[in-house]
Amino acid sequence: MEQDREQFDNEIKLGYGIGDLRFGLSMDDVEEIMGEPEEVEESDEEDEFEHKAWNYWDSGFSFYFDKEDDYRLSCIETANPNVTLFGKKIFEMSQQEVEQLFKEQGVQNVEKEKIENNVTCLSFEQEMIDLYFEEGKLLAVNFGVHMDDNLEVLWPEEGK
Repeated sequence: MEQDREQFDNEIKLGYGIGDLRFGLSMDDVEEIMGEPEEVEESDEEDEFEHKAWNYWDSGFSFYFDKEDDYRLSCIETANPNVTLFGKKIFEMSQQEVEQLFKEQGVQNVEKEKIENNVTCLSFEQEMIDLYFEEGKLLAVNFGVHMDDNLEVLWPEEGK
């Protein structure tokens, strides 16, 4: 059953997920919450990891399921303007304001990379989140499940 979009909790919880969409959920669980995806993409040979991506263009979300993780939800990408991080609507903030927000949370380790078409990526590797900006405006956020120092996945516990 598709959840009422107005009641959807748009708070990104680093290492956990967003709303009821917790990393580690099965594809069936995600479909129960979000409904049927508008588009399903599968990785090709050039991709480093074999995965499936479920796209919900209308709501601005894509969900990634890696084969290596038994196709459990491991990464979320969003361009939904209503998402929040640390209680703030980050799509309404400039790149500088987002960087400051992370600093206020004690997160200092940021890697900035200029990529194609004037896009800058802010990567917070330990927090497993990338934010893509064009001319200072946030385009998309990609965040994933946390890993330990041995690159073992740290699946979040339900309700944490």
